[in-house]
Amino acid sequence: MTETPPPPPPPPGYPITLTFDTPEKIARWRPLVHWLLAIPHFIVLYVIDVIAFVLVVLAWFSGVFTGRISDGLQKPLAMTQRYNASVTTYMFWLREEYPPFTFDGSFTDPGQDPRLRVDVVPAIEGRSRLTIFFRFFMIIPQIIVLFFVSIAVCVVVFIGFFAVIILGRWPTGLGNFVVGFTRWTTRVNAYCYLLTDEYPPFSTN
Repeated sequence: MTETPPPPPPPPGYPITLTFDTPEKIARWRPLVHWLLAIPHFIVLYVIDVIAFVLVVLAWFSGVFTGRISDGLQKPLAMTQRYNASVTTYMFWLREEYPPFTFDGSFTDPGQDPRLRVDVVPAIEGRSRLTIFFRFFMIIPQIIVLFFVSIAVCVVVFIGFFAVIILGRWPTGLGNFVVGFTRWTTRVNAYCYLLTDEYPPFSTN
């Protein structure tokens, strides 16, 4: 069986990029069991998120007081974003391949996931102490907008559930919308996790 090649590196743009190679077909039984099959990843992701929270606190103090956040703090946070996106695309049965249990903290995606790629161009030097200090207040508008977008995503996922069972595929527009939502939340999380000082766009593209 030929393995699906990883998606190509993304073009320059926002410093956190997510690309996803959407399959043409999905087995009809996938929506019925993916939530169950993903349980081991949910457990691992919970542990990773707890560790990430501690690292974000340390990164916040480092950024505020020194204007710099080291690679040692940022690389595990980049890995967290990549792992989270990988599990999300599987949970929403956008793919058949089981997400790999990989913990590579590289900023450039190592290509271990055959369909998903998340690349990070981290901010290292010359950090904005002011925006780091107020980061969790600055992210509030994004959280409000994403709350309403997530309602639309719930509706789309509900429709997609039956579409995949009946058609064996995601309708292109609906699938792209869910991938776009994952891209948007990944950027917001990366901004919240202090991987960049560039404010994320209000966009799924």
